[in-house]
Amino acid sequence: MFSPVEHLRIVYDENMIRTRVRELAKEIDSLYGDEPLVIVCVLKGAFLFFSDLVRALTISPELDFVRLASYGEGMKSGGTVSFTKDIELSLEGKHVLIVEDIIDSGRSMDFLLRQLSARGAKSLKIAALIDKKGRREVPVHADFVGFALPAGFIVGYGLDYAERYRALPAVYCLPGVGK
Repeated sequence: MFSPVEHLRIVYDENMIRTRVRELAKEIDSLYGDEPLVIVCVLKGAFLFFSDLVRALTISPELDFVRLASYGEGMKSGGTVSFTKDIELSLEGKHVLIVEDIIDSGRSMDFLLRQLSARGAKSLKIAALIDKKGRREVPVHADFVGFALPAGFIVGYGLDYAERYRALPAVYCLPGVGK
């Protein structure tokens, strides 16, 4: 049922990811400087990207976590999104950077942006490891993008398939699954 790791094809190797994360951290440092910033990790997929990104920053943001559930059939979202873990910090008057593993349809990010905007954030931006604009159903813009991916079902570096492959150190294409 699950492909052995040796059958996976590397899309972004460890060095590519490490280099890109450092570049994104410099861009984020430059933008926010001494401004009050809360960085919100979208669990579970973004946890490795989030960890590497915040450690590469020279600024000192507040950190928080959110987890979303998207209800639909199979591998496609049905469009209904809800919180399974909400943030705990106040966002009032602070810049907020959402860190996401992948933006695909845009439904989850659209939901999260609307929810966090209502909490008085000074600004909202998104850092996404992977941006799959070709599958976008809702117009969502990622401000800091690790990699743009036109197609393919990917796993590794936090991304999963049925809760497997998250711990892989690189991003791989999983053959025979989705788009």
